[in-house]
Amino acid sequence: MSDRLVRTLATVFFLLCLGVIPALGAESQVDAASLAREWREDHEQAIVDDYVKLLSIPNVASDAENIRRNAGHILALLKARRFDAQLLEVSGSPPAIFAERGSPTASTTLMIYVHYDGQPASSEGWTSPPWTPVMRDATVEQGGKVIDMKAPFNPESRLFARSASDDKAPIAALLAAIDALDANSIPLSVNLKLFLEGEEEAGSPNLARMLDAHRDLLGADLWLFCDGPVHQTGRSLLSYGVRGSYGLNMTVHGPARPLHSGHYGNWAPNPIMGLVSLIYSMRNESGEILMAGYSDQVRPPTLSELEAVAAAPDVDTQLMQELGLARTETEDRIELAILRPAMNLRGIRSGDVGDASRNSIQTSATASIDFRLVPDQTTEFVRIAVEKHIRNQGYFIVHDTPTREERAANARIVELDWDEAGYPSYRTPMDDPLAKQVAGILNELADGSLVQLPTMGGSLPLYVIDEVLGAPILILPIANHDNNQHGNNENIRLQNLWDAIEIYATVLTRL
Repeated sequence: MSDRLVRTLATVFFLLCLGVIPALGAESQVDAASLAREWREDHEQAIVDDYVKLLSIPNVASDAENIRRNAGHILALLKARRFDAQLLEVSGSPPAIFAERGSPTASTTLMIYVHYDGQPASSEGWTSPPWTPVMRDATVEQGGKVIDMKAPFNPESRLFARSASDDKAPIAALLAAIDALDANSIPLSVNLKLFLEGEEEAGSPNLARMLDAHRDLLGADLWLFCDGPVHQTGRSLLSYGVRGSYGLNMTVHGPARPLHSGHYGNWAPNPIMGLVSLIYSMRNESGEILMAGYSDQVRPPTLSELEAVAAAPDVDTQLMQELGLARTETEDRIELAILRPAMNLRGIRSGDVGDASRNSIQTSATASIDFRLVPDQTTEFVRIAVEKHIRNQGYFIVHDTPTREERAANARIVELDWDEAGYPSYRTPMDDPLAKQVAGILNELADGSLVQLPTMGGSLPLYVIDEVLGAPILILPIANHDNNQHGNNENIRLQNLWDAIEIYATVLTRL
């Protein structure tokens, strides 16, 4: 090597250290994001048209025929983009979709997870049929009017359909990002794998068997879960974990037949009162769980996790105004509240109200409960703690309709029906090397405004991937926070979809 070349390389290295010459990675990032944006601006109509076709296929996990239609449609889209794609199956499960595209210079394998199934939906409560996509100029709650789905689009417009945000939006954005990169001949910096599940909204009952049966295909250095909403401020969000979930239907039984409240009131036990009293013994109005031993397993948040919460913008006041709330259950900000175990009442059923009400004592009253778990709680431990508490309140527990003999022998009787598909929480350490690299890329793309939180409020079966495959997992959401996820009039804000295209294009060329 000549002295002149040595001096030149030394000078370049010195200027790189000073930041005078930009690093190649930074240049690649700017190119990927800006070129993806330019490509998207020229192809918005095609992106929306293709997305409408995907959203028009009903996708409830129990609807086997339409789930297969979804899988076949997505498989064809991936193969058209030079993915090596196939359906993965185990007995009794809907198909998962696996696809991969290698990169000859890549040393890191990235797995992107999306689920293509959605929550059940009926037309009742929707302003348009859930699987007939429409575009509005604002949310339904804001009086949004239906508009033509013709470019150019206002980025504040909303596309309404079941799974428009949860979770088909990442599929549409990812495909568009790949198209943008291919059109500009920008290579991937990772070996890219995709795993698209077809029963996440049903609790992923077959996921462990699916991963185990196909573990030879599913190895990766990092899993990136693309699900959920961005931060309530609209800023990009990276989450390092999720809460666990465990469901319970709890039925307090009363008399064997309905009784006239005038003839039997103050004498026959009222199961509605019994149920309400039992619930109040389990948690108070501040959300504090009162059951002895319930939180014994809980691992406190780390210092870095608490620092991440402190660094995130405080949105409590904004959310209270948005949701019409004059108070919250706790004095803690929302990000701290979801780091604690939670007991939520999903619904209560017994008798009728209003014009349908009757002066009677009901035979039973049922509450549907979901428990949100945090590290290191297990579903087995939660179940034991809950049932111990209920017994301590004087209740005899059954797990099926009580017999007449059981009714006669026990003053208080409750039927517990636990979900089969509960699962624990999961968190990736915030100092994981690949996690820090992803965070750096996203923060740079977001001009330093990336929000990082130790956990998101919802639940995903991340623990299964950890147990079976052992790879670190991050959650990268893209949907608007007011998307009506799981509810009527679910929607995706177009700008969130456009932003996601640039995010995926950047991660896939920088990681």
